[in-house]
Amino acid sequence: MIVDDHPFLREGVKAVIETQEDLAVVAEAESGEQALALYPTHLPDIVLMDLQMPGIGGVDTIAAMRSNWPHARIVVLTTYSGDAQALRALRAGAAGYLLKNTLRKELLDTIRSVHAGGKHLNAQVASSIAFHVIEDALTEREIGVLSLAASGNSNKQIAAKLAVSEETVKGHMKLIFAKLGASDRTHAVTIAAKRGIIEL
Repeated sequence: MIVDDHPFLREGVKAVIETQEDLAVVAEAESGEQALALYPTHLPDIVLMDLQMPGIGGVDTIAAMRSNWPHARIVVLTTYSGDAQALRALRAGAAGYLLKNTLRKELLDTIRSVHAGGKHLNAQVASSIAFHVIEDALTEREIGVLSLAASGNSNKQIAAKLAVSEETVKGHMKLIFAKLGASDRTHAVTIAAKRGIIEL
């Protein structure tokens, strides 16, 4: 089953799969909600899942699918190579993680490997996870502060929204810069968005 809100992508993936005698697309969904509704009818061996979709996002859909059908095998198809985003998907139960720009080379092997019980992680994403795993992760509060900063809020506005002092916000920002290796707010937001820690 292919789950993606872009019809062109679904068509392209389907075209690649249908060149193979041992593979077939049994269902297509354009949202997480639709995927969850179609899954029990078709019980696909593999689900190819986009992460960025309207309504329920890919990570929440993966978690719901694995909760309802623990044997579901899900491969993420995404344009996002960020390590934080990939870790969320893998923790939710994805067995594979592919970047859309590598589909032509990796898609069929990944489907067969995951179907056989294996896992597949795009090499670029795997090295990003390995590179960042030794770092201190941002706390939920730090992610919240950075998300508010990304929305254009000043330290004073962030402090008011979180009901803390401006000094506390400055302390959080200092730690965020140190953990991300950022030189300023814009740099921190750029790094965090690229890694999938926050969404813009």
